[in-house]
Amino acid sequence: MKYNCKTAKELIKKIKNEDIKMIDLRFTDMPGSTHHISVPIKYLKEDLFIDGVGFDGSSVRGFQSIENSDMTMVPDVTSAYLDPFYSEKTIAFYCDIVDPITYKNYIKDPRYIAKKAEQYLKSSGLGDTAYFGPEAEFFVFNDIKYDSGSNFSFHEVDSSEGTWNTGRDENPNLGHKPRHKQGYFPLPPTDSLQDVRTDMVLTMQNIGISVEASHHEVATGGQCEIDLEFSPLLSMADDLLKYKYVVKNVAKQHGLTATFMPKPLFEDNGSGMHIHSSIWKKNKTLMYKKGNYADLSDFALHYIGGILKHTPSLLAFCAPTTNSYKRLVPGFEAPVNIAYSQANRTASIRIPNNYTASPNAKRIEFRCPDPSSNPYLAFSAILMAGLDGVKNKIDPGKPKDINIYEASAKTLAKIASTPGSLNESLIALEKDHSYLLEGNVFTKENIETYISFKRENEVNQMDLRPHPYEFNLYYDA
Repeated sequence: MKYNCKTAKELIKKIKNEDIKMIDLRFTDMPGSTHHISVPIKYLKEDLFIDGVGFDGSSVRGFQSIENSDMTMVPDVTSAYLDPFYSEKTIAFYCDIVDPITYKNYIKDPRYIAKKAEQYLKSSGLGDTAYFGPEAEFFVFNDIKYDSGSNFSFHEVDSSEGTWNTGRDENPNLGHKPRHKQGYFPLPPTDSLQDVRTDMVLTMQNIGISVEASHHEVATGGQCEIDLEFSPLLSMADDLLKYKYVVKNVAKQHGLTATFMPKPLFEDNGSGMHIHSSIWKKNKTLMYKKGNYADLSDFALHYIGGILKHTPSLLAFCAPTTNSYKRLVPGFEAPVNIAYSQANRTASIRIPNNYTASPNAKRIEFRCPDPSSNPYLAFSAILMAGLDGVKNKIDPGKPKDINIYEASAKTLAKIASTPGSLNESLIALEKDHSYLLEGNVFTKENIETYISFKRENEVNQMDLRPHPYEFNLYYDA
């Protein structure tokens, strides 16, 4: 249940007789993981939404150093909802992070960056609302094992749906396991996760998330997708974090495990998060103009131009893990070509045009991102890139209305490709980030901290370790 209250007084009055026992306060670190603290319901007073609750910022990834670590989380009353998983009735809030002395917003708080992005859109005069609609894919496995040490490294996932289990003794093995790249939209029994996804959808709806559809995805081994109805940037980022929370916990209730890791399986499609976006002003879309290419307005074409220009640096936020670049490779429906086209899934930007003729549905779909992204940062960065294109009238060039995957070498030589690694995207971000600094939405400190964290904790750590496949390649050297 979502409460939809605008003031603390209204909320306190509304829940007075609901026998709620606990309050859960939540915030998100820079990589996108949600942290929480629980306090008894007796503390739910108006002062809580002013004073907040203190915590150690040095223990949160990408936040404060230990010699200056005191921070405060202040709940956003409009985000209140009833947690669907705790044994005792608990009201949950997303929080903004503030300095405990000045009570100014913390510049490294991802949620604050998203708020500033929305404010910047309004102050720019270009529009007043940015709508986002992510399609986050995920895998649901029956078992996961992984470990790494000085003399060993391994991972193993398993799924009752996995095509590798067609010959396993399951007493009995009933088959119906989707082959590699053939898991799209099958009926049960091949789609063994229909009831699990329905449980996820109903839980999401119960806490106020608007769901559009759910289905099995292309890969074997339990790949799924649940689509959300579009909403403004900040509320969608909040909802996407709740979405991931629901998916993981419902899977656990069914004795399963869900992951948003972009590429957990070799030889099959990875999990992307295609992000639809559109800009509106005074309740009218700015994306539509009848007669232009794909009925896109000049505004929309320039918006596309900005995203295409900044794609390499955008991917530092939108494909933010070393594993992301195992997905962004040719041959697995991956959007590695920096181009745009209508109804064309081989380009990094697709303009959907075959579902409805309504001008209000006109939007662009950026296909490079994946669900390991921090949605506050990814959505904000996409918006800033698009607005940079509008302000500077960036020409997106001619559309690529061809199957780019099957294009000739001569044609491909004229189409830029996405970076081949996280480090390449971080290098691109170092060189190209001035568009993110407009309106002080991101700051240089945000960018520098993010790049340093990613390099030290992910890129360098991966580079240091022997890979199991290297033994296959080089042990007999």
